Amino acid sequence: MKFKKVVLAYSGGLDTSVIAKWLMDKHKCEVITFTADIGQGSEVKDARTKAKKLGIKKIYIEDLKEVFVKDYVYPMFRSNAIYEGEYFLGTSIARPLISKRLIDIAKKEGADAICHGATGKGNDQVRFELSAYALNPKIKIIAPWREWEFNSRKDLVRYARLHKIAIDFDSGKKSPYSMDANILHTSYEGGILEDPWKAPEDSMWLRTKSIEKSSNKPAIIELEFKNGDIIKLNKKIMSPAKLLSKLNDLAGKHGIGRVDIVENRYVGIKSRGCYETPGGTIYHKAHRAIESITMDRELLHLKEDLCNKYTRLIYNGYWFSPERESLQLLIDNSQKRVSGVVKVKLFKGNIVTLGRKSPYSIYNEDLSTFEKDSGEYNQRDAEGFIKVNSLRLRNQ
Repeated sequence: MKFKKVVLAYSGGLDTSVIAKWLMDKHKCEVITFTADIGQGSEVKDARTKAKKLGIKKIYIEDLKEVFVKDYVYPMFRSNAIYEGEYFLGTSIARPLISKRLIDIAKKEGADAICHGATGKGNDQVRFELSAYALNPKIKIIAPWREWEFNSRKDLVRYARLHKIAIDFDSGKKSPYSMDANILHTSYEGGILEDPWKAPEDSMWLRTKSIEKSSNKPAIIELEFKNGDIIKLNKKIMSPAKLLSKLNDLAGKHGIGRVDIVENRYVGIKSRGCYETPGGTIYHKAHRAIESITMDRELLHLKEDLCNKYTRLIYNGYWFSPERESLQLLIDNSQKRVSGVVKVKLFKGNIVTLGRKSPYSIYNEDLSTFEKDSGEYNQRDAEGFIKVNSLRLRNQ
């Protein structure tokens, strides 16, 4: 199939730089690049320069950090989503936003197709494409790793040098790991991490200090929630992206946010990955603390039961599915009274909850106390409650 215009999700790295040239050679098409600035760092500045050197005429670079945190990360955080108990979905939650903008730009430019650089073994190909098809069922998608002749990144390096494409290998900046970064997290895969017995070098971690090198002085902070979202840090109102960025800095200094896991990819492959989610780890702990005093027991437990399903939907690429959107409505509705302040201590990799308070608190000290009986609760009533609930156990 021939294409006239293709919108490429472009990072400026080896893979997408080779893809841009390959598209022009194979399909003889105009390539439009799109780079989403979602807090990944310096590579955004380089993307425009690299795209121009490749002969790209239309280059989209958009600062989407606030949109990313407000419309994607915060809704996800309301659910307390963590994949397989440890992964905060930092890569997963970024893909639907990138896909949405690819579709928007393709429509604006009259492009025939969109293109991504995800491999045929990973989750990202699924996330990009399911999101794209949900938004435009007729869109054509090019996934070079599933169709070109290259079998490894060594092949890409040879191709890049043959075509004089500037790559990080040549400037000595290339990490030995396959990395993904945004304002929420940084992930590391490949290299020695492919052996699950080998520990990563401490120099790999870019956003968090080791426990040994973290601050010897604890930090105590207050986080104010409104309807399940943090709106203030230490009584100061901050935008979602600025607040998460500040939490990242605080957590990083105190060695908070590292995980090293073997996870189950959607395509059926087990993968070892290391992740840094510094600010998100604090957010999760504080959010659960404020929920504990503001949410009805059965509503909280229902939300917990649904959270695993919701988490897998995001991990597997179904952000724009009707089932995720329906679950989001329930989750958002559950957060109407999740407002108040949580105080935590950050120290040597730990987040210690020191206190929580809310004008919507349903914690009742008179009921909870061991010091005296409340008129609302007669301890003798518990005997009948236990006997009724034990009936099936006593009659087996």
